[in-house]
Amino acid sequence: MKKYFLPAFISFCIGISMAYSIIHQYESYDGITVSKNVKNIYYIQRGVYSNKENMENNMKDFISYIYNTEDNMYYAFIGISSKKENAEKIQNYYKEKGYDTYIKQRVLNDTDFINILSEYDTILAKTEDGEGIKTICNQVLSKYEEYVNGKYKDKKNTN
Repeated sequence: MKKYFLPAFISFCIGISMAYSIIHQYESYDGITVSKNVKNIYYIQRGVYSNKENMENNMKDFISYIYNTEDNMYYAFIGISSKKENAEKIQNYYKEKGYDTYIKQRVLNDTDFINILSEYDTILAKTEDGEGIKTICNQVLSKYEEYVNGKYKDKKNTN
C-alpha cells in the first residue's frame, strides 16, 4: 500500500496544477458566448456624438432612431436587420438620400425581437421602394424599443 501512495500523491498534485493553469489561461480569453438564442444583428449606424444634445440636433431628419451610450459617446442607429444584404439595402437607401452610414454587427439574444425582425427581413428583402424601406426601418426600430429593454433607447421626433 505504501508503494502506491507516493505515485498517487504525485499524480494528484500534477493533475491539480495542470487543471489550475488551464483554467487560469482562459480567464482573460475574449470568447464568444455560445447560445442557441443568440443571433448576429446588423445595425445601421448614422453617427457617433460626444453629447446627447448634439446627437438629437443631428438626428432631427429621422422619424425614428435608437441610440446607445458607450464610453460617454452616443451611437445613433437608424436601421436594424438580421441579414447583411438587407442592412446593405438600408445603407444604400440612406446613401441615396445623402446620409453617410456604417454597418455595425452586434450580438442580440432577445428571441421575441429576433423572430419579429426575421419577419420584417423577409418583407424588406422583397421591397425595392424607398418609402417602403423607410417604413420598415421605422417599424423595426419601434419594435426594438418595445421588445428590447436594455441600454438602447428610442427617440422619436414629434415634428
